[in-house]
Amino acid sequence: VQPKESGGGSVQIGGSLRLSCTAPQFIFSISAMGWFRQSPGGGREFIAGIGKNGGSIEYVESVKGRFTISRDNGQRMVYLQMDKLTPEDEAVYFCNAAPNVATLRRGVLSNWGQGTQVTVSS
Repeated sequence: VQPKESGGGSVQIGGSLRLSCTAPQFIFSISAMGWFRQSPGGGREFIAGIGKNGGSIEYVESVKGRFTISRDNGQRMVYLQMDKLTPEDEAVYFCNAAPNVATLRRGVLSNWGQGTQVTVSS
């Protein structure tokens, strides 16, 4: 069963969006969760990860200080708050699960969802 992302949309430069993702309980409760993105013509890249208990948070350099990952284990939700968006943030955003954040960072995962499109315009 695939993770399900939502919350994408169109926003102006400097604006904010909050993405959400849910996954089945049997996956969510034992997994680190991460956010990835794929720009047109590019590969899918890891951008943020969070451990199963909310620790071990990591970000790629390009989003540090602008994006915040969080999770609500009771609701089986993981969030990505994105602030100060730039055109370089325009992409399809995905979430996925792995045993730990290091595995998320490597990005060699299966069971991808449809993603959610984020468009940033002037």
